[in-house]
Amino acid sequence: MPPKLGAPVARWRTTLGSVVAAVAPLVVLTSSVPLPDPVPLDPVPVAMTTTPAPAPAAVKAKPPKRSSSSYKKALTRSLEDLPGRFAVSAHDLTTGRSYTYNRGLRTATASIVKVDIVMALLLRAQRQRRGLSSWERRAAARAIKVSDNAAASALWSAIGGASGLAAANKKFGLRDTRPGPGGAWGATTTSAADQVRLLTALTSRKSPLSAKNRRYVLGLMSDVAPEQSWGVSASGRKGAEVALKNGWLPREWHGGLWTVNSIGQVRDRGHTYLIAVISERHGSMGAGVKTVERVSRLVTKAMSRAAS
Repeated sequence: MPPKLGAPVARWRTTLGSVVAAVAPLVVLTSSVPLPDPVPLDPVPVAMTTTPAPAPAAVKAKPPKRSSSSYKKALTRSLEDLPGRFAVSAHDLTTGRSYTYNRGLRTATASIVKVDIVMALLLRAQRQRRGLSSWERRAAARAIKVSDNAAASALWSAIGGASGLAAANKKFGLRDTRPGPGGAWGATTTSAADQVRLLTALTSRKSPLSAKNRRYVLGLMSDVAPEQSWGVSASGRKGAEVALKNGWLPREWHGGLWTVNSIGQVRDRGHTYLIAVISERHGSMGAGVKTVERVSRLVTKAMSRAAS
């Protein structure tokens, strides 16, 4: 039986009781090297003047740049202090900076795989030189915008199930994602880095998906139900442009503990981030949401500071 995933739930936006400690600024120490004494010159007669010489213009010292390795080390230390089992991967399309923490973690996708399923459907339609049918469009919209499980199951069958998803993911450049067996699409396993690769296939001109189809999926992700808008959206300020999909599931495999994931694109403060946070073994869904949002904020804040 496929796990029951992603049914609409009451909004789980978590308000932190305390402000997350900002990543400590990285300080680059410079050493002062004494200059040699000037070589004395023979005096040259000059005419006397009563006009005072102008004071030299003040020169502002440029702040030292933070190195890529330094910000990553500090960010990793901050994440290591957080409780829970999670992984995060992020890529700043504006600066080209990337960061991944806990690269080896694999979790069940839960409902974030619905983005992958819809992308596989579009790739299949492209090969057939057609657009989506009306029922495919309705199912795709419901699968992503309200996380409808029945719609996802219908699309899973339409793409050819596990083998269809695996074939599409090879085209998308995924490396760590293993489709769930049978009809258990939510039991698909993945890594945070692979989810950023999937998001890259939604934003890159080199994607096998057409620009029109990429915009279509991002449009659905930009219009999720308000109660499902938590997650990586927390990394942006109010008013930031966000396209996301979340997944949440109490797993029997883990004794009923929760798997909570969030993937998406966040445009804020002149940066465009692709970010994926996967996590598992939470005592409640709320605890998982809190972890995902806290990690998202820490990562994008550190990457933004490193770029300033």
